Amino acid sequence: MRSYSALFRTREFTPLFVSTCFKTAASTVSGLALATLVYRATDSPLLSALSMFGPSLAQVVGATTLLSAADRLPPRATVAGIALAFALGTAAMATPGLPVWTIFVLLLLLGLIQSFGGGVLWGLLNEILAKEGYLLGRSVFNMMSGIAQITGYATGGVLVATLSPRITLLTAAALYLASAMTARLGLTRRAPRASGRPSVAQTWRTNARLWSSPERRTLYLLLWIPNGLIVGCESLYVAYAPTRAGSLFACAAFGMFVGDVTTGRFLPPRVRARLGIPFLLLLATPYLLFALRPGVPLAAVAVAVASIGFGSSLIQQERLVSLIPDELSGHALGLHTAGMLTMQGVSAALAGAVAQFASPATAMTVMAVASITVTLTLWSALRRRIAGSPDGVVRQHPEVSAPRERQSGVNSP
Repeated sequence: MRSYSALFRTREFTPLFVSTCFKTAASTVSGLALATLVYRATDSPLLSALSMFGPSLAQVVGATTLLSAADRLPPRATVAGIALAFALGTAAMATPGLPVWTIFVLLLLLGLIQSFGGGVLWGLLNEILAKEGYLLGRSVFNMMSGIAQITGYATGGVLVATLSPRITLLTAAALYLASAMTARLGLTRRAPRASGRPSVAQTWRTNARLWSSPERRTLYLLLWIPNGLIVGCESLYVAYAPTRAGSLFACAAFGMFVGDVTTGRFLPPRVRARLGIPFLLLLATPYLLFALRPGVPLAAVAVAVASIGFGSSLIQQERLVSLIPDELSGHALGLHTAGMLTMQGVSAALAGAVAQFASPATAMTVMAVASITVTLTLWSALRRRIAGSPDGVVRQHPEVSAPRERQSGVNSP
């Protein structure tokens, strides 16, 4: 699969794409509204950050208990059901006078439900497009996410400023409902990818199997930690610029869009494979500027440039997909998503705690330094492993029966 037009001619890709568009826009609008609502009620950078990214902490619970469901539930019903649950939960959070602790309980419940949702979604995408088309398809989803975030944060900022956070939450609930309806009406019924019943024991066995490969372990850590630490920086936008946080979020989303377009469409495979670590360093380095407490215009430029580095995720995901058996695609990609979101929640908590006792600018600088340090440490470990192999390459894990080194040709016209 070599072009975007070929993607949209593929049956089921378009309804899955549109459903995810609605859900991403809803998540963006509701996240900004909740962070603003909580910050106004508590004046706490920590609680504001946790309201936006803290529910991701529930992902670690799901990753260790529920993730085997990603390949063992019917995809259409699960995708639609999760979106419907978010519609109901978001509408409930818009209730006037709802205590802040109740909002966090609802957020954690939704985070637990979403813990296997990423595995279902990306496993279904991998099933619709096959591995050869996964990178191109995922890049389109990432580009859509950037556009939806730019639009969502801009729209959410206007709605919060002109109406109220609660009206904005109701708007997000309507978008979640549209996502559920699109998935239910547009996708076809498919059997689960794996047989058997989901269980905690099966989740643990499959996690251990995936974690047994040293290269997969390194890829998971590269996907989880450096990016997650930078999301900790993003969680402080509201505390850093309470009245203009939407601008910072929109600029970050624009940078992510540029990175995904460049990585997924224009970089030749050999060049792309070499840019994973440089992109991760680009993701963190501009945030060092926050040590100088820049004004919002300069800060917006910094976060836009930094977010180009999120293209590193596509590079790591492409390699990960080539190293997993077909029947575990949902679980493996769900483990990536759950770990990523968990790290985002942990990082939001860490960044919020530092900001609580120092300042948002100081916390963002600290998180950037941590991200750079982790990236260089993992890169060094990977290079030592390559140098220690007989022919200077990391060998493919034996459970993947045939090599899949041929790229998808996404840079072709």
